[in-house]
Amino acid sequence: MITSAAAVHEILGLLASAGVTAWVAGGWGVDALVGRQTRDHADLDVAVVDGRKALAVLGEAGFEVATDWWPGRVALRRLDGSEVDVHPIVFQADGSAVQTTHDGVEFVYPANGFTTGLIAGREVPCITAALQETFHSGYTPQQKDLDDLATLRDAGLI
Repeated sequence: MITSAAAVHEILGLLASAGVTAWVAGGWGVDALVGRQTRDHADLDVAVVDGRKALAVLGEAGFEVATDWWPGRVALRRLDGSEVDVHPIVFQADGSAVQTTHDGVEFVYPANGFTTGLIAGREVPCITAALQETFHSGYTPQQKDLDDLATLRDAGLI
């Protein structure tokens, strides 16, 4: 399935209207950084401050849990094909944030790891290119991951 730019804006709007702060990551985050859609996206990855509230809001909008790896990640899917991958983060006193996986591994979002980008002409909060590059390491990448990194390199962002 494909998660469209319109679905991205809907999901971000739902979260914002509930007071949930969210940053776009993953493939849509790469596209936000370069300001244009470069490929189809199966899902929207979002780092959120209040994970439980985000899940409740998205549940009210018809999303159902597909993968539950709380506290690090919960993937949700809706009948229209939209998918959102929620990554709860907790801010630290120094302005950084931490995402802890279900098996206790911590991913650090540095204080300077947050920025804005454009999706379908609208400004959205997203993670930085440097953080995207960091998160694309430490595993065997799929072709889409390699393509995302190439997109960031071609744009001169990494």
